[in-house]
Parts: sequence; structure tokens; C-alpha cells
Amino acid sequence: MIRQLLLSFLLIQTTLVAARGKGHHRHNVPPPPKKWLTLYGGEPVVVARGGFSGIAPESSSPAYTLAQQTSLASTILLCDIQFTKDSQAFCQYNLNLQNATDIPSAFQDLKPKTYNINGKNVEGWYGVDFMADDLFKNVFLMQSIYTRSPSLDGALNLLSPYDIVGLQGSPRLWINVEYPSFYDGLKISPSSYILDTMRDFNPAYISSPEVGFLKGLAGKVNPTKLILRISDINEVEPTTKTQYVKLLSDMNMIKTFASGVILPKDSIWPISSGRLLLPATSFVSDFHKAGLEVFASGFANDNFLSYNYSYDPTKEYLQFIDNSQFSVDGVITDFPPTASEAIACLAQNINASRLVKTLIISHDGASGDYPGSTDLAYQKAIDDGADIIDCSVQLSKDGVAFCLPSADLTGTTTAASAFLDRSTKIPEIQDKDGIFSFDLTWNEIQSLKPQLVSVFDGPLVRNPANKNVGKFVTLPEFLDLAKQRAVSGVLVNIENAAYLASNKGLDIVDVVTTALSNATLDKQSTQKVLIQSDDSSVLLKFQDIKTYQRVLTIEKDISGTTEQTVQEVKIYADAVKVFRNSIVLDYPNPVFMSLNFSNVVEVMHAANISVYVGVLRNEFQNFLFDYYADPYVELATLTQKGVDGITTDYPATANAYMRSPCSNPNANLPYTILPINPGDMFNNLAAAKPPEAAPPLPLLQTADIVDPPLPPVTKTAESMPESSSGSGSNTPPAPAPKHSTSTKVASNTGLIITAMFGVLSILSRNFKSFF
Repeated sequence: MIRQLLLSFLLIQTTLVAARGKGHHRHNVPPPPKKWLTLYGGEPVVVARGGFSGIAPESSSPAYTLAQQTSLASTILLCDIQFTKDSQAFCQYNLNLQNATDIPSAFQDLKPKTYNINGKNVEGWYGVDFMADDLFKNVFLMQSIYTRSPSLDGALNLLSPYDIVGLQGSPRLWINVEYPSFYDGLKISPSSYILDTMRDFNPAYISSPEVGFLKGLAGKVNPTKLILRISDINEVEPTTKTQYVKLLSDMNMIKTFASGVILPKDSIWPISSGRLLLPATSFVSDFHKAGLEVFASGFANDNFLSYNYSYDPTKEYLQFIDNSQFSVDGVITDFPPTASEAIACLAQNINASRLVKTLIISHDGASGDYPGSTDLAYQKAIDDGADIIDCSVQLSKDGVAFCLPSADLTGTTTAASAFLDRSTKIPEIQDKDGIFSFDLTWNEIQSLKPQLVSVFDGPLVRNPANKNVGKFVTLPEFLDLAKQRAVSGVLVNIENAAYLASNKGLDIVDVVTTALSNATLDKQSTQKVLIQSDDSSVLLKFQDIKTYQRVLTIEKDISGTTEQTVQEVKIYADAVKVFRNSIVLDYPNPVFMSLNFSNVVEVMHAANISVYVGVLRNEFQNFLFDYYADPYVELATLTQKGVDGITTDYPATANAYMRSPCSNPNANLPYTILPINPGDMFNNLAAAKPPEAAPPLPLLQTADIVDPPLPPVTKTAESMPESSSGSGSNTPPAPAPKHSTSTKVASNTGLIITAMFGVLSILSRNFKSFF
């Protein structure tokens, strides 16, 4: 049965590749050549560690096939060789097979064994204890990093190097032999195996961490290049008993048996304990001067990147291949398509013109890097290429309008430590207790500090160094900044208008209207003005100002809409903002894969209503597996679906994509960033079982759109000047009207956070030493 499923996967995989991979690297006209700072001036190579091991189990057929079809044509497939008792080779990085295969359950009558590996006794399950036939027939691969999809676990056999070179397209092969001394001690000779099979494999590279092994092959495997592999420069090399860091100082000695070295990426660009980049070492430049190539290892989209990269994995690659000092000669990665993007699409592209016209709308400024809605967040959003900067307007008790993501100050400021006694529960706004802006004066709010919000728990936090930086921005200051920096437009988001009017005596609509008028933004058409609200009655207040675009927020997950409902939307709004998973529908959790497109874009566009989608974020935990933990694939999917704007915490990433030549699916280029086909990932993981039936997301309904008229502003004791606060009036405030059924609910991303928190904790402690 498992073999039938595997056969089905491989057959359907061809269809997936044809549909999604078409156009990746099969064009005839090359782009203009780039100049690189590699040793020989050529393009850095992508080396796929065990294939596309970020998606399929390492060294499996789907992993290698996907790596070929989704990456640059020059991509090299890396096979880490291990051996069986009868000296047959198979591809797997870890000598101990316990985590990467189901071997403990395959041989339940046997017990694990202990071997001394480079001076350490390690208990586990080893290939050398089994004959090749037993391993290849009975042992199946598992995804050994637990935040990756387990859908193919237990369905894929081990592969030999012959299986890889037999793949369609005659792939280039890199063979790594990690433990030659260990095998020599068991009378299994990796050197003999390599020499006996050289003509069959014709590898481009052979690497090993052991100097003695490489010296034994020197001069015998030409033109294959020999590479010294170093996983940790502070470890001791097994044959010379010398620390690698000392060996690296003797480049002339290395040159006698090797053409280059593999270095862990952190030894090239060190990272501080606070996960910030330190100055680069001189390793690459020094080795290039000595005539030796340098390959960097350890790249993975779902690793905990330096905060300097804003969780954009392409930025890490660019740091190594597109800086003014050097370029490594290749990168070894679990996600070869992302490395391909960096090399073919983003490197040397800083001054490129904008190709994709989809609006980039900030979400509380560049809130992935700085506390949301602060001066620093807005300045970075503008510098990073946002077309529209946004302000969610909040009011203080004394009526000062300022920008902040939420009226509840507990998450976005330090209010919890300063004003805990002001905490209260307001069901009309949220289910939990909060400390609300309209219960504090502006002076009290200014005594607080902004706070950077980390959307994901565990180690996937945003830069702690920026946790409380920046200052609060009033609405007039925000509008002045937009005019001074000449951004394309502003988005002003209005929430809680009915509650503020009836319970706090505050007219937020009037405050916003006056501020926009004072900034003369109602009397011009140079800069766009977007008025956004989840309350249709708020939007009606702006219907007479034709230069404003009214945006209705749909704050619930929907599976689509109807023409009738859209005509209702059109009464109140010129555009809608929807969640990401209202455009790309997904399977019920915990599958974390796409299902289909909704009809929202098409039906809204037919009524001349624009569609904005958000919030987009770079953190790998934010993505369905279809997106390869790659924000550029999601951007390609949404923009090519036709959305009119994307709201993002990281405008720089959106801007980089929209300036990339690879964003054009019709361009004749060696590589293209292609969108997903919803459903393909799940349909092609044939070992996956369909999830249990779940109620479909609802269609957008009129009740989600139409709200009661705004109540009159009721003067309360709090809102009156002090001289009149004791007037003796006993008139209670008018109750806030019932809002439409468009309630604030968490998107599926929130469910992903909950489901994966546990595995992230495991990952932070036990992230494997593949890298």
C-alpha cells in the first residue's frame, strides 16, 4: 500500500511540477549577465541539502525532484553518504537514523546500539548494523524537524546515490562523506566506494570533514573538486587532532588536497547572543586570495534568523552573495527555491524599477521591526517603499487623536505596569480585560513607552533591542509626515466610533474629518486618502468627499461572496480589506495546506470594488506549507490573483518582490517566482489522509456589512470640562448600537500559532545539527 501511495505521489508530482515549475528555468534567452565577487566571477551555486528537505523528508525522491523543478537549473543535489553492513551506500546526513527514519518501529525486536563517534559514545540506530536489503525494504523516511510537514512520514524509502543520478535531467551531484574514520574502523572503506563508483556518479564535488580522507582521494578523482567541510570551526578534526580554526589559518596546506571549504554561515557573518549581525570575518576574502572556493552552510527558511533580516530569508542569502566585500561561491540550503530567488531575482537589484503596481500598505508602519504606529515604524515603512502608510486612530480621555494599533494599550505599550488599576472589560470592544486609551489622558499616555508586539510565542519573537523604542505619533503629526515625505497616500482606520460616541462623549469621526481638512488632504488628489472602518455607518460619513476611498474591513473569515452582497458593499465602500485566508482558502487545521481560491477578488472587481488583503508577515510560522516558508511565494500568489493592495508588517519584503524581474510570470527569464496552485500541495502528498469534514467558512452576508446609524455624541461627565462636570445631570449615556455580525475573530494563522507553539519549544532546544 505504501509503495502504491509513493508511486501515486511521484506520478502526480510530475503534474505539480509541470503546473508550478513551468517557467522556472527552461527559457532560452538569458538575462543580462551580473558581476559577482565569487572566486571565479561566476554566479554562486545553490546546493540542495538532501534535496528540498524543507518540504519533503531529507534525501527522499520527492525532495530531490522538487529541488530540481523549483530551483535554478544549475542547482546541485547533495547526498550525505552512509553505509550498510554490506558496504552499500545510502543518502542520509545523520549517522544515527533514529529521528530521520522509522527504524525503531521497523525492527521492534532489536535494541539500539552504542558507538563511539569522534570521541563520544552515542546510542542509536545505525545503518552499519543492517544489510542493505533490510534497510531499503523495511525502513522509511521521516521529517526530522518537527515544524515541517509530516505528511510523507513513513511513505518514502531510503535512496542510494544511484537513485539520484538516475533522476530525470541528469542532475549535478555533490557527495559528502561525513564519517570516513568511523567506517574505516568497521572495515568499510568509503574511499574504495568512491573510487569504484566515480564513473557512475561523476560528482561535481566530494566533501568531508576529515583531512586524511580527502588527502587519500587527491589526484584520483579529477575533475571532481574536493572540499573540506567544517560544521563548527571550534571542533577538532579527527585525523590531525587539530582544531579546524587552526587548520583554516594554513590555507596553503588545505590547497594541497582541496579546492575549497564549506564553512557554517555564522563563522562568516557571526551573530551576537542577541541575534544581531556582527562584522564579517575575513575567511571568504582570505580563501579567495589563496585561490580556494568558499561555500556557506546552514541555510533554512524555518531557522531563527538574525533580527537584521526581518525574518526575510532572502535577505540572509543576499548578505552572503551581494555585499561590497565578497560573495561566497555557493550556499547549502534546505530551501533551494528561496536561494534561487535571492541569486536570480533579488541580487544586484536595488535600483530596479517597480514592476508590480499592487499597493503596499503598511500595517501600523513597519511594525515587524519597530513598535507599531511609532515615528520609527512610520519612517522605516516609508524608507522601505510603502505606498500607503496607515494610522489606526485612538482617542485619549481628553480627546487627543493619536496612532496606535488598538484602543487597548496593554499589548502595544507599557500600560500594564503603570496603570493596572485602570483595567476594565468592555464587551463592545473585546472579550478580555484591557487598559483603554480613552480612559487615560494624553499626558498619561505620553508617560508610557511603546512596545513591540511579537505575533508568535516562543523563540520566534521580534527584535528585543527595539522593544520599547520610538515615540507615539498624533494624527496631525502622522499626516504632516506623510506630506513631508510625499508618500503616495495615507490610510486612516476608524474603530469603536459608536462606543466612543455613546459612552465616552467622543466624536472620533469629527476628529478625523477635522484633522484631514486641516492638513488640506480633502482638497487635493495628489495623495490618496483611504478611510477604513469595520463600521459601514462610519464610511457613510465620508461619502460626500469623492477624493477619499472608503475601505470596509471584513473582520471574519469568509469563503466567498455573492453579487447581491457585493452590491450592498458598494453602497458604503469603494474597497474591502479581507484576511489572507479569505482569498486562499485552506484545509481545516492541523493540515496547514491550501484548499482553493475564493471568488472574492473576481466578484468584487466585477462591481468595481478594490480588494486589499492582510496582514502579511515574514515569520515562517505564518505560512501554509504550500508557501515554502517563503514570503515571496505568498506575494506572488496574492498579486497574481489580482488583489489591489497588500497590508504588511514588512513593507521592505513586498517592495523587493515588486521590483524583481522575477515577479513577471510572462518574462523570458531563467527563473520566475511563481504562485501556488491551491490544493496542489495536499493533493500531491498522497500519503496524507483527508481531514475530517469541517463546516465550510461562511459566505459574506449583508448582516456582516450593514451597521446601525451612529448614535449622537452623548456628553458624559468624563467628556465635559471640569467646570461643568458637576452639573448634576443624571442622564445616562445612550447605549452603543448593536454592531453588524462582522465580529473580530482570529484568522487561521492564530490557530497555527497555538498548534505549533509546542513544537517550536522543542525546536528551540533540539534544532538538529544538520546545518
